[in-house]
Amino acid sequence: MNRFLTVLFVFLSVTVMAQKEVYLFSYFVDNGQDGLHLAFSNDGLKWTPLNEGKSYLTPTVGKDKLMRDPFILKGSDGMFHMVWTSGWWDKQIGYSESKDLIHWSEQKGIPVMEYEPTAKNSWAPEMVYDPENKEYIIFWATTIPGRHSDVSDSEHEKGLNHRMYCTKTRDFKTFSPTELFFNPDFSTIDATILPKNNKFYMFLTNENPNPPQKNIRITNADHASGSYPVKVSEPITGKYWAEGPTCLEVGEYVYVYFDKYTEHKYGAVRSKNMVDWEDVSDQVSFPTGVRHGTAFKVSEAIMKLLKNK
Repeated sequence: MNRFLTVLFVFLSVTVMAQKEVYLFSYFVDNGQDGLHLAFSNDGLKWTPLNEGKSYLTPTVGKDKLMRDPFILKGSDGMFHMVWTSGWWDKQIGYSESKDLIHWSEQKGIPVMEYEPTAKNSWAPEMVYDPENKEYIIFWATTIPGRHSDVSDSEHEKGLNHRMYCTKTRDFKTFSPTELFFNPDFSTIDATILPKNNKFYMFLTNENPNPPQKNIRITNADHASGSYPVKVSEPITGKYWAEGPTCLEVGEYVYVYFDKYTEHKYGAVRSKNMVDWEDVSDQVSFPTGVRHGTAFKVSEAIMKLLKNK
């Protein structure tokens, strides 16, 4: 019996070791022409580029053929699903999937805003899995002139006044009609959602330019599909301008990374309770030129493949 327990302990230990997760960060550089970049971290603080800083996937869809704001989610089917901004003024978003983050399916455009003749764009798409309805919710930012409450000095923002829209899918082949997802009384882009403690936390930017906000706030809902209260938290970021939030659980902390885009560098805040946030921007380091990334976990087996590419 003792021998059996010993063998079982060894087996379980090996299994746990084999299932150990590491952290990846998907991002773009420059304007996004050369595509998908990846970095890794063992502690959530120091991020090192993979593939010698070269792209893993070159964009082929969209008017501008860009791959900005790449967001990657490992699905319930074991596949990595990626969406991205395919062009500055596209009414579509890009999509591809992969088993190993190296070999990707043929890229396609999802025409999320084609039904809106005056829609200006489809920016920074992300996803969350809805376990209740067993489907993925893809959400992004779009400006439709005259549709929402005015933003003071929106002309300074080239007339942009964003709200979050969404579509839903179970197979990434058929998609539900686009609908309004989050409609606060301010312009918002770059939302991301973290499932935690039976809630869904949305981190988003307040983009209002006058008086300047450009900071990250939080709201949460009991269901992935919402509704998310439009009365959001006070800023969790500092006096700098921040955009492109992405979340990662590392040990007892939730990290929120973001692009300090006027300073051309990345920052971060972290919390143990989702209420009190500590700015740790001076503790994080990212690859040179990193833009609008998303953080996620992968197995050591996937990491080994990426390092050996």
